[in-house]
Amino acid sequence: WWSKNTEADREIRHRFEALVLRAEDGVLDPWRSTIQGKLALILLTDQFPRNIYRDTADAFRFDHLARSVCLESLETRAERDLRPIQRLFFYLPLEHSEDGDHQHLCVSLVEELAADVPVEDRSVFEGFVDFALRHKAIIDRFGRYPHRNEILGRSSTPLEEAFLQQPGSSF
Repeated sequence: WWSKNTEADREIRHRFEALVLRAEDGVLDPWRSTIQGKLALILLTDQFPRNIYRDTADAFRFDHLARSVCLESLETRAERDLRPIQRLFFYLPLEHSEDGDHQHLCVSLVEELAADVPVEDRSVFEGFVDFALRHKAIIDRFGRYPHRNEILGRSSTPLEEAFLQQPGSSF
């Protein structure tokens, strides 16, 4: 899912870009009335823009929408009714955030999720915990994702530039 694939990006753009834009305009806000609808909004505004607008600032343009759906939903913890992999995608807007509080919350939620899955799935979900911790470490260190700087027109600090030269520094 997380690998770059031009054909998948093209298909997602063709099938879902209009819905992403409708979500941005608030037309799909009624979807917020169910947990499945909220998950759909999160996928539309967090995951699909990363495919549709890959390597452009617009890949992150909808993140605030996905985060708002996620955070609003966590007040009731209704996402616990979702399947484990759905819960993971539900939490990704927090992992994508450049806010340290969101990162802390994400790690807690993904750790809880890993503890909730059947033992035969635990190692896969512990891998997701590791990924969340790696994201949090970057935000803790820099306060932002340095690999987004160029796309977002931000200047990188010398420490960020050195970090970006390290293998595995980008996601």
